[in-house]
Amino acid sequence: MNQNIKSIRPFIGTKDFEVSRAFYRDLGFEEVVLENNFSVFKMQNTAFYLQDYYAKEWVENTMLFIEVENVDEFWEYLLSLNLAEKYDNIKLLPIKTMDWGKECFLIDTSGILWHFGMFFTK
Repeated sequence: MNQNIKSIRPFIGTKDFEVSRAFYRDLGFEEVVLENNFSVFKMQNTAFYLQDYYAKEWVENTMLFIEVENVDEFWEYLLSLNLAEKYDNIKLLPIKTMDWGKECFLIDTSGILWHFGMFFTK
């Protein structure tokens, strides 16, 4: 194949589209509205589609991993946003160190598990 892959953009659902839109903007993503029930959220070279659709088994089993340069700094950033004070049902889970690297976790307003991690270099 002679094509360079430019990105991967998962589609995620939500229990409450308007709450999730506000949540992801507060998290630092830029929203581009594509339709009244469909947006793309971008941060640097990362993006995902948020759709006004909820299937409990699908949404609550969705996990996304975002590689960050420094997990410790990103964790402090997440804490500084005070998301738990603004939104019901979110959880922040602190940094864990594994053999391969480190990561922290965020469960969003719909139950999606976000991993923010960095890999150890060898």
